[in-house]
Amino acid sequence: MTGTTTPDLATYDVVVVNSSAGKDSQAMLDYVAELARAADVMDRVTVVHNDLGETDSGLSVEWPGTADLARKQAEHYGFPLVVTRREKGGLFQQLREERKRFPSSAARWCTSDQKTSQGMRAVTGLCAAWRAERGLRPAEGRPVEVLYCLGIRAEESTARSLKPALEPGAPGSSGRRRITRWMPIHAWSEEDVWARIRESGVPYHPAYDAGMTRLSCSLCVLASRDDLVRACRLRPDLAREYADLEVEIGHRFRADISIADLVKQTTTA
Repeated sequence: MTGTTTPDLATYDVVVVNSSAGKDSQAMLDYVAELARAADVMDRVTVVHNDLGETDSGLSVEWPGTADLARKQAEHYGFPLVVTRREKGGLFQQLREERKRFPSSAARWCTSDQKTSQGMRAVTGLCAAWRAERGLRPAEGRPVEVLYCLGIRAEESTARSLKPALEPGAPGSSGRRRITRWMPIHAWSEEDVWARIRESGVPYHPAYDAGMTRLSCSLCVLASRDDLVRACRLRPDLAREYADLEVEIGHRFRADISIADLVKQTTTA
């Protein structure tokens, strides 16, 4: 399976693959590596993982081992990995100390603050490095051409199906860098994704074998109820900490779901 819109990677100075280490990111990475190898630009690719931090007790908000897996997946192809983390605090601290309410499908500040903004910070550093390697000052020369790859698929939601697979001049562009946002697997099905992963032989996260349908945060407001119930069973300590946070900030995890209720359900079942 190939993308419906495939840019020429050789026309970009910097290629960024934004990876959650989940199945879609993993399949995308394998595909981009294939294209980069064919275009002889493997040295232009960097994998970026946006770490979501830990709870106050030190539990990972993401599934345990996610950052390490992102590194192993990047190393498989010989790509460097940049791990970012929001300087003002991870997702749990932002929930408690700043937002005091959980994100929602209508207000996905978790994505914008914890992922997109941090990814753009990584792009800034990579563009600065590209200029430095050529002895250019920040304002000298042409804009750095950046291809920013995201593992978003159309079949995941109506909103995602309406996103353009290739977007030149994407947000984050400036006089110093021109960002083209690309969704290499936008037209792929879930079956295409798993077929690519199986063919690659690269390890995937064990949470999928435990029944999870997505990786993301262990407890994600966009997850299905079944996934949330399963996550509470697999990570009961994290679930209790989220339930306590609901009480502390006076806001339910989701209008239709309380983590506290799920904790009770999973401990009495």
